[in-house]
Amino acid sequence: MFLKPTLLQGLTLFLMEIPVRLCQPLFLGMLLRYFSPENQNDLEPVTEPTYLMRLLQFWEKQSPIQFEEALVFASGVVFCSLVNVLTIHPCMMSIMHVGMKIRVACCSLIYRKTLRLDLASLTGPTVGNVVNLMSNDVNRFDLAVMFLHYIWLAPLQMLLCLLLMYQHVGVAAVAGISTIMAIIPLQAWFGNRTSRFRLKTAFRTDERVRQMNEIIQAMQVIKMYTWESAFAKQIHELRRLEIQVLKATSYIRGAIMSFIMFTSRLAIFATVLLVVQLGRSITAEKVFVVTSFYQILRQTMTLFFPYAIAQIAETNVAISRIRSFLIMPESKVGDRRPMEPVKEPLHNVSTQSLGEAPLQKSAAGLQHENTKILLSNVSAKIDDEVCVQNVSLDLEMGELVAVIGQVGSGKSSLLNIILGELNPCLGTVEVTGVISYASQEPWLFAGSVRQNILFGREYNKRRYYFVVMACALARDFALLPHGDLTIVGEKGTSLSGGQRARINLARAVYKEADIYLLDDPLSAVDTNVGKHLFDRCITQFLQDKIVILVTHQLQFLSEVHKVVLMHDGQVEAIGSYQFLQSTGLDFAEFLRNQLSVDPDDTPDVSMVGPGNKVDTIMKDLTIQSNLSLNVIDKEGKRFKPQHVAEMRTEGSVECGVFMEYFRAGGNCCVILSVMLLFVGAQALASGGDYFLSIWINVEEHRGNDTINDGILSENLYIDVYSALIFMTMVVALTRSFVFFNICMRASMNLHDRMFGSIITASMQFFNTNTSGRILNRFSKDLGAVDELLPNAMIDCAQILLNLVGAAAIVITVNYFLAIPTLIICVIFYLLRKYYIKTSRTLKRLEGISRSPIFGHVNATIQGLITVRSNGAEMLLVQEFDELQDDNSSAWYMFIATSRAFGYWLDVLCCVYIAIIAYSFLVFFNTGSSVGLAITTSIGLTGLFQWGMKQSAELENQMTSVERILEFLRVEHEPDLESKPDEKPPPEWPDKGEIQIRNLVMRYRPDEPPVLKSISLEIESNEKIGIVGRTGAGKSSLISALFRLAYFEGAVIIDGIDTRYIGLHDLRRKVSIIPQEPILFSGSLRYNMDPFHNYADEDIVAALKVVESRMAMMEGANCLKHHVSEGGVNISVGERQMICLARAVLRNNKVLVLDEATANVDPQTDKFIQTTIRQRFAQCTVLTIAHRLHTIMDSDRVLVMDGGSAVEFDHPHILLQDKSGHFSSMVQKTGKAMAKNLREVAKMNYERKQGAV
Repeated sequence: MFLKPTLLQGLTLFLMEIPVRLCQPLFLGMLLRYFSPENQNDLEPVTEPTYLMRLLQFWEKQSPIQFEEALVFASGVVFCSLVNVLTIHPCMMSIMHVGMKIRVACCSLIYRKTLRLDLASLTGPTVGNVVNLMSNDVNRFDLAVMFLHYIWLAPLQMLLCLLLMYQHVGVAAVAGISTIMAIIPLQAWFGNRTSRFRLKTAFRTDERVRQMNEIIQAMQVIKMYTWESAFAKQIHELRRLEIQVLKATSYIRGAIMSFIMFTSRLAIFATVLLVVQLGRSITAEKVFVVTSFYQILRQTMTLFFPYAIAQIAETNVAISRIRSFLIMPESKVGDRRPMEPVKEPLHNVSTQSLGEAPLQKSAAGLQHENTKILLSNVSAKIDDEVCVQNVSLDLEMGELVAVIGQVGSGKSSLLNIILGELNPCLGTVEVTGVISYASQEPWLFAGSVRQNILFGREYNKRRYYFVVMACALARDFALLPHGDLTIVGEKGTSLSGGQRARINLARAVYKEADIYLLDDPLSAVDTNVGKHLFDRCITQFLQDKIVILVTHQLQFLSEVHKVVLMHDGQVEAIGSYQFLQSTGLDFAEFLRNQLSVDPDDTPDVSMVGPGNKVDTIMKDLTIQSNLSLNVIDKEGKRFKPQHVAEMRTEGSVECGVFMEYFRAGGNCCVILSVMLLFVGAQALASGGDYFLSIWINVEEHRGNDTINDGILSENLYIDVYSALIFMTMVVALTRSFVFFNICMRASMNLHDRMFGSIITASMQFFNTNTSGRILNRFSKDLGAVDELLPNAMIDCAQILLNLVGAAAIVITVNYFLAIPTLIICVIFYLLRKYYIKTSRTLKRLEGISRSPIFGHVNATIQGLITVRSNGAEMLLVQEFDELQDDNSSAWYMFIATSRAFGYWLDVLCCVYIAIIAYSFLVFFNTGSSVGLAITTSIGLTGLFQWGMKQSAELENQMTSVERILEFLRVEHEPDLESKPDEKPPPEWPDKGEIQIRNLVMRYRPDEPPVLKSISLEIESNEKIGIVGRTGAGKSSLISALFRLAYFEGAVIIDGIDTRYIGLHDLRRKVSIIPQEPILFSGSLRYNMDPFHNYADEDIVAALKVVESRMAMMEGANCLKHHVSEGGVNISVGERQMICLARAVLRNNKVLVLDEATANVDPQTDKFIQTTIRQRFAQCTVLTIAHRLHTIMDSDRVLVMDGGSAVEFDHPHILLQDKSGHFSSMVQKTGKAMAKNLREVAKMNYERKQGAV
C-alpha cells in the first residue's frame, strides 16, 4: 500500500541529493577560482567564454575565468540551492503524510486487536500497554519514514564526494572522509544502544502508565484509605527507573547533536593538515570546495544517517512490541470483522457448535426454533487455576435459572463459559441463540443515559418505554437534570451504584435476544427496587427467554424454574427450590433456616402470559405517563447537555512556562553555566572557521615579498587551529551532557509535581475529567517533555547561535552585507510570528483531540465483555476511527503549515545566497573571504528554516509543559495534615460519638444539594443501619463523613469538628469497606498494607478472621499471591472479603460499610455481619445495606429519601408505623421475609431493653 509512494519519494531524494547538490561545490569552485590571485594575475590571452563546459574540465589547467562566466557560476550556486528547496519540501510533505497514514493504520489495528483480546489477556497490564503503544510507539513511524532513504543515500553520496574530492586534493580527501567514517561505527553503536534503551523505556513507561490508570480509577478509595503517599512513592520509583534509561538515551542524543557541530570541521582539519604536511599549497578554492562537500556530508552523514539508524532501530522495537501485542490470544466469540473484515459477525455464541438455527421474528423479538444451552462435563482455567470443574447444564427456552453459591464458587466464570469468553479445557459447550449480558460490575461509557441503554441500536419508542419501566428508571430520570439525555461521566461517576446497575441491566434487556445472562444485577439496589426488577423485568418482561440470573438474593429462589448451587467451581446441586430444600445439603439447611418462604406469597409464573405482561406494563405506563413524557425525550430534539470541555490555554506560551521548566531543572547558576557553554561552543566553532580563512589568505600570499613581513609560521597556524578544533569538541560534548542532564531533572520534577497535584486534587476533578484526559498528560505530554522538547530546545539554541555566528562572519567579510542580513532577519521574524499563531493553536488542538482517543480505549477495555456480548465492536471501531480522524485532521494541518513555513524560509535563504554571491562580483574581495561567506550562507539554507521551525516546535512542545502546569492549578483538597495546634490526640476517637448538624452537601458549588439539612446524633459503639431507595443519598452521607465533597454544617466526632483537622488525621481514623471493592496489581500483601505498617502475622491473622481461603490454606505464603490489574483474577466477593480484612487490620473506632456485602452470598453476608458484631463490638459502625436482614439487629436505622433523613430510630419502633417508609420497605420483601424481619427486629429490641 505504501511501497509505491515510498519508492517515488526515494527517487526524488536521489535526484536532489546526488546530481543537484554535488554540482554546487563545483560551481562554487569555479567562482572562487575567479577570485584567486592566479586568475587575476594570469597573463594568458583572453579566450571566448565556455561557461558550463569548464565544469567538465574542472580538474584541468584552464584559461582565466571572465566576469560573465563568474556570473553564470554564481547563478549555478544559487540555482542548485533553489532546485533543492523546490524539491525537498513537497517530497518531505509527501513522506510525512505517508508516515501519518502508517501511524493511523497501526493505531486502528491496535484498537481492533484490543476488541478481540480474550479473557486471559485482560488479566495482564493491558491498559498501560495499549495506551503506551498508541501514544509513544506508533509515533516512531512519523520520524522513521523521514530519514528512511538516507540509510542508502548517505553512504552513496559519501562515496561520490570522496571521488570528487580525491580528484581535487588527492589523498588528503581520504583523511577527511576517514574521520567521518570513524564516527559511523560509533553512531551505529549509539543506534544499537538507543534501540535497547528504547525497549527498556517502553516497558517501564508501560508499567508507570498502567499504575497511573489503576490509581485514577481507584482515586476515591485511595483517598479514603489515606494511601496517597504510598502510591506517590511507588510512582516516583517507577518514574526514577524510567528516567534512568531516558537519561542514557538523551546522552547518546547529545553526543550525536555535538557531532553535527564538529564532525565536518574535524574532517576539514584533517584534510587541510594532510595537504600542508604533504607540502602542497592550500588555496581558497581547494579548501572551500572541500568544505562545501563536507557541509553536504555533515547534513546527510552526521545528521540524517545517524537519525535514520536510531529511528529505524527504535521503530523496530516499536514494531516488535506491536507485533507481540497483535499475536496475543483472541477471543473465539464476538464480531470478527474488526480484525477480519470479510468475516460475518458471530451473533450465535458457541464453542463447539457454531451453527445458527434460522431466525424467526416474533412479537417478543428474536427467537430461535431450538434455543438452548448445553454444557457437558465442562472444566475451565484462568491463569492455570481451575475456576470451573466438571459442570453439566441443559437449559431450554422459557427457563429462568438462578445460580447461587458462596464467594469465589465460579458463578461468573460459568457465565463467561456460556458467553464463549472463557474457553473450556475439557468438555463441550453448545449454545444456540442470541445472547445478551449484564456484567456484575456495571459498565457505563461517557455519554447520555439513553446512549448507554441503546448502545448503538435503533431507538424503538415502545420497547424503550417497557425497558425503562421494567428497570425502575422512570423516577431516576425525573430526578436527573436532563432526564435520559443527562450526560454521565466515564464509568457513570455522576450516578449512584444502584442507578449504574439498573442502566447496565436496561442495556442488556433492551437488546432483543434469546438468552439473557444477568450477573448479580440485584446486589446494588434496595429491596423494593430489587423486587420490582425481579417481578417486572426478569420474571415478566423476559418470560419467554432463557434467563440465567446469578444472585445472592435468596428470597426470589422459590419463583425460578431451576436453582444451580455452585461450590468451588462445581455444581453441587441443580433443580427446583423445593428440590434443593429436600437435599439435606448444608447450604440448603441454611436456606431453610434463613429464608422460609410462604407458599401463599409465591406468584404463579405460568399465569403471567405475554398479553398479561404487556397489559401490566401498559397499566404502569398509563399511571406514570405524565412523568415519563416529561422525562424521556421521545424525539431526541430537546436540549442536549454538553460534556465538560478539556482545559485549553490560548495565545502564546508565556515566559512563565519557560521559567517554570528551567526552574524545575536547576537553579540560576546552573542555567547560566549551560548558556555560557552554548555560547562558548559556538564562539570556538565560528572562531575556528574565521581563523581558517585568515590562514588560507596568508598561505595564498606566502612568498610574496611585499607582504611576507609579520606572517606567522605555518606550524603556529596548525597548532592554533588544532587547539580551536579540540576545544570545540570538548565544550560541545560537555554542553550537550549538562543540558540533557538538566532536562531530565526538569522532566522528573514536573512529573512528581503533577502527580502530587493530582493525588491531592478534589474528587470533583476526577468526576469532570475522564481518565483518558489525565492519562494523556501522563503519557503523551510527558513523553514530549522527556524526548521531543529537549531535542527541539538544543536544536533551537544550537541553530540560533549558528545563525548569529554565520551573520557575524558574513558581515565581517563585507560590512555592506549587514543591510540585507538585517532585512532578511526581520522578514524571517515576521513570517515566524505569523506562522507560530497557527502552529501553536493546531498543536494544542491536536493535543486536545488526542485525549478522547485514550478515554475511548480505556472505556473499551473495561467493558470489553459487555461490548462483545452486544455485538457493538464495529460501532466502537467507527467511533474510534472518527476520533482518530479528528486528531489526524489537526496533525495534517500542523505538518502542512510547518512545511509551508519551511518552504518560504528556504526560498528567502536562496535570495540571501544570491545577494551574497552577486555582491562579491560587484564588491571585489579575496577568495578566502568569498568562500567563507558563501559556504556559510549555503549552510544556512536548510539550517535556517530548520532552526525557525524548531523554534516554533519548541513553543509547540512547550504546550506540553503548559498542559502539565495546568494540572498543578487544579482545585485541591484541604490540608492533609492538621496544624500543630489543631491536631487531634493520638488516641482520638476513643468513643466513636458522631454528631451531624445541619449537613447540606453538594458535589459542585453551583449544583443543587444532594443532602438537605441532615442532623443526627450517633452514640458511642452504636450500630447504625442506613437504608433508602437507590440514589437517596446514602453514599453521599459517607462522602460527607470523609470530606470528599463540598458541605455546609458540621460533622463532629468525639467533640472534634472534622472541618478543622487534616484530612489524613480524619480518614486514617475511620475505616471503610467501600461499595466497589478495589484491588491493585501486585502482591496480596501490598494490597493489604502498602505502607508496611503491619507485620505479616497480623495481616494473615486479619485474613483468617474473614476466613480467606488463601490464608487458611497457605498461611503467610498467601501474601505473595499475585493480584492482576483491577483484581480481575479474584472474584468480586473475594475482593470484598479482602476489603473487610483491611478494616480488621486497621481496627479503628469508627467503621463504615458502604453496601459491603452486596456482592456476596447470604451465608458469607451472615458471616461478615457476625465478624463485624464480634470484632467491632466496641466500635461505632455505620452500615449502608440493601438487604434489610443485614441491618435489622442494628441499634438504630436511618431511612433516607431524596437526600433527607426521613426516619431514624430502632427498627422495631419504626415498624410500628405501618405507613412509614421503613415499614413499606419491609412489606415489599414478601410476607414470609417481612415476618422474619419483624421477628428479628423485635427480638433485638427486647434483648436491648432487657439489658437496660
